Amino acid sequence: MADAQLTPPALTADLPGTGGSLRQSPEDFVVEEIPIYLPCGSGEHVLFEIEKRGLTTFSAIERIAHALQLSPRLIGCAGLKDARALTRQWLSVERTTPEAVLALQIPGLRILQADRHRNRLKIGHLRGNRFAIRVRDTVDDALPRALAILDVLQRRGLPNAFGPQRFGLHRNTHLLGRALLTQDAPGLLHYLLGDPHDDDAPNEYRARALADEGDYVAALAAWPHAHGSVEHRVLTALAHGQTPEQALRRLPPHLKRLYVAAFQASLFNRLLAARVSRIEALETGDLAVKHANGAFFLVEDAAIEQPRADALEISASAPLYSHRVRLAQGAPGERERDLLREEGLTLESFRVPGADLRGDRRPLRAPLSDVSAESDGDGGLWLRFALPSGSYATSLLAEVTKAERMADLDV
Repeated sequence: MADAQLTPPALTADLPGTGGSLRQSPEDFVVEEIPIYLPCGSGEHVLFEIEKRGLTTFSAIERIAHALQLSPRLIGCAGLKDARALTRQWLSVERTTPEAVLALQIPGLRILQADRHRNRLKIGHLRGNRFAIRVRDTVDDALPRALAILDVLQRRGLPNAFGPQRFGLHRNTHLLGRALLTQDAPGLLHYLLGDPHDDDAPNEYRARALADEGDYVAALAAWPHAHGSVEHRVLTALAHGQTPEQALRRLPPHLKRLYVAAFQASLFNRLLAARVSRIEALETGDLAVKHANGAFFLVEDAAIEQPRADALEISASAPLYSHRVRLAQGAPGERERDLLREEGLTLESFRVPGADLRGDRRPLRAPLSDVSAESDGDGGLWLRFALPSGSYATSLLAEVTKAERMADLDV
């Protein structure tokens, strides 16, 4: 599946973009979590907010755990945040006190507040994220262009595509997932160990080319990554004469889940692409979502429900396929089933040991809030907006800048 097929068309394709570049410094990309709840003041957990720069969420958790002399497993988070940004997010920790957390002095992060709470934070315990993003080196009339695009997105909703980061540096993680679901061991090896790209480092390009040729001994010798990597472990097994099926048993469950999730995301983006031009329109048989509470319901008469969709109270949805997902009815349901048949799959195909993901529905669009744009005074723009949890700022940036590919945004 080509990179272009991973990216639905822009809703505002008829409006010119601002151009520009992103992330010249972490302060150009500021993200603040919008929590579902704040600390209640009592309980066995400490809920605390951090500001970090140049650290992934996992790195921050490891440093905090080390400083508190606790296991990282005792620290929970609601969402994962990038290292190349200035981010504020909430964490929870057990077996310590707010005072101990507030006293932490760790390079790259600050503790903003801390208090007791009754439960651990888990992924998804998040209302959304608030963004402030600087787009540098834009065209001269970037501000009116941005405002026109944002006006459309506020009225019609932001296409809720999965961003390019879901598909990995090679943009092929979804293909690993498809190979896993179809039990295509040679295909899985190709995308894991082969499939060289022009922008690979020379030694990695050579190792991947050798793997595609089946010369696993030479590929292992040339492989540039650490000996503990999954690629190195699989190559070692192949170089010692194991079959592809035997070698791929070395894939850990979390990577299998990552691959299948990427394939789910690619199928969602394809269903979204077919409806972007009429993204606010409901069809009879849709499973619509209420944005206020996330509840889904069957649209029995699209004409009756359409005014609520026009007001962005509800939206159509598409599946994240699994053997447990609920599919739509009518014409939308037929498209969902046709896509599976086109891929040679059924819902039961998603019942994979070690990668059995829960099925879900995802809105085709996301409501925007707290939206503004202004000049940065230096030939660029500041964009400010808030999105629900699980929606990608990349999608908005692609609409505003009109980058040729979402991957070009590098966010």
